Amino acid sequence: MSEKEQISQMEKTARERMRQRGVEIADIAELVFFLQEKYHPDLTIETCTYNVNRVIAKREVQNAILTGIELDVLAEQKKLSEPLQTILAIDESLYGVDEVLAFSIVNIYGSIGFTNYGYIDKEKPGILGRLNDKSTGECHTFLDDIVGAIAAAASSRLAHRARNTE
Repeated sequence: MSEKEQISQMEKTARERMRQRGVEIADIAELVFFLQEKYHPDLTIETCTYNVNRVIAKREVQNAILTGIELDVLAEQKKLSEPLQTILAIDESLYGVDEVLAFSIVNIYGSIGFTNYGYIDKEKPGILGRLNDKSTGECHTFLDDIVGAIAAAASSRLAHRARNTE
C-alpha cells in the first residue's frame, strides 16, 4: 500500500470513528458557522463544511482524532489503570491533556484558533453540549475537545482565506 493510500485510509478511519461516536461533519460545520457568521455575512454551511473537511485531511488532525477517541473508548470500557481511569471517566477539570491534544489541531492555523477554541470550549454549543453530557454513560473527555479544536481550526482557516481575498 502506498503512502497516499495509507493516508487516505487513515483519514477514512478517523472520519468513521467520529461517526461511530456520534459526530458528523455537519455537526462540526455548524460550530464553524456559529463562530464565524457575524464576521462573514455571506457565509454558507457549505463553506464551513469545506473548511472542516480541509482540516480533517491533515495527518496531524487524524492522529489526534484516532488517539483521543481510542482513549475515550478505553475509559468507557474501564480498561485504563488508575488513577487515569477515574480521571478520564469523570473528565477531571484539572487533567488538561485532552486540551493539549486539541491544541495540536488548533495550532496548525495560528493564534486566532486559540481564541476560537477557548470561546467554543466555554460556550459548548451544538454537538459540544451533547458530547459534554455525562449522563449518557459515554466518555468523550478527548472527543469534545477534538471536535471543538477542529471547528476552531476550520474557523481560523476560513478567516485566513477571507482575509487573503480582501
